[in-house]
Amino acid sequence: MCKKFLSLCLLWLCLVPLWAQEDVTFDETDDNGSDTLLVETFPADSVLQAWPRGLQARLQQMVDDPLFERSQLSLMVFDLTDDSLLFAHRPHQLMRPASTMKLLTAVAAIDRLGGSHRFRTSLRYTGTIDSGVLDGRLYVVGGFDPRFNTDDMNAFVESLQKMGVDTIRGAVLMDKTMKDGKQWGAGWCWDDRNPVLSPLTVNGKDRFAEVFMQKVRQAGIVVEATVSEERCPPAAFEICSRFHSLDQVLHRMMKESDNLYAEAMFYQMGTNDGTQTATAKAAAAVVNGLVSKVGLPASDYRIADGSGLSLYNYVTAELELAFLRYAFQNANIFHHLYASLPVAGRDGTLKSRMRGSFASGNVRAKTGSVAGVSSLAGYCTASNSHTLCFVFIHNGLRTVAPARRFQDRVCHLLCSPQ
Repeated sequence: MCKKFLSLCLLWLCLVPLWAQEDVTFDETDDNGSDTLLVETFPADSVLQAWPRGLQARLQQMVDDPLFERSQLSLMVFDLTDDSLLFAHRPHQLMRPASTMKLLTAVAAIDRLGGSHRFRTSLRYTGTIDSGVLDGRLYVVGGFDPRFNTDDMNAFVESLQKMGVDTIRGAVLMDKTMKDGKQWGAGWCWDDRNPVLSPLTVNGKDRFAEVFMQKVRQAGIVVEATVSEERCPPAAFEICSRFHSLDQVLHRMMKESDNLYAEAMFYQMGTNDGTQTATAKAAAAVVNGLVSKVGLPASDYRIADGSGLSLYNYVTAELELAFLRYAFQNANIFHHLYASLPVAGRDGTLKSRMRGSFASGNVRAKTGSVAGVSSLAGYCTASNSHTLCFVFIHNGLRTVAPARRFQDRVCHLLCSPQ
């Protein structure tokens, strides 16, 4: 009897660890105090559901890389099909996002402005047109359209010619009151190649008045007028307006990570339907409104610009993933956002990455890179046909190449047969 009892005890002791593994619970912090699982915002009871344990173990092995002893990593992977969290490493760590900041700008802008929003630049006048003479004030009203180009400028000049104008007397005025007069964003590095934040640019350059006057004179129109800046009165007559769609701006903003395009999108949110001069503070308030809407405290983060150039931006992987999840759950947003994201191995800033892997042609994600920072956030389809979203934010890097290789390896793993 004693031998049988002893045998049963030994068997029980062997099985306890296996039972404990099946019922394992995850603390918010590991032994080093780092966050390991997201809580509250995402369904806690769905964590690690429907996926093999080996995936989480492999991801944990990867984040134990010595690279992250010298730098900081925040990583999250979420199964959107099952609405369940797959993996998280330091999801609440405040980080500089670099150009994945453009994801927050894009989702908030589509949510606020709608997919049908258009960027508009107008040519207007007050006074009279008689015998070919425009006697009065000619206004160019900027709407911060970063795509305004030479063809658009030519259309303005041609519209004057079609009205029979051969002489302009009075004044030619640039209306830049759509936004404040700050030419750069807060926290931008003085020695970086920063775009000028003007609501009137041509081919992305702050040379609108110069090019416009040159084109007018080349068309044979005599200008007997001063050139300066002034707000256009509401009663001014419209001669011509040129438009570009939200999708046109969004495509280059995301595929090519164009900072001017991102700031143009950002400031569109700050105009209050055109009734006030846009400021970074007003635009950030719109983004913060969506932060609150997705269930996170806006006061925990710092939104300084729309492009990610600012050193003052501080977000978390949790926040970026919440925006990706919100977009996925709202078809009108997802339709525009998903089409604009770079495709691994195919186009945009991911054209040369992940080629020859399971992630090629599968991963659609926004890249981010400034000195000391590398980030990647977007979507992919797993081998079980589930849609996943993921966020990597690396800070404290001497060079970004090792972080990019890590991101590519993880994306390959997520898309590989499990």
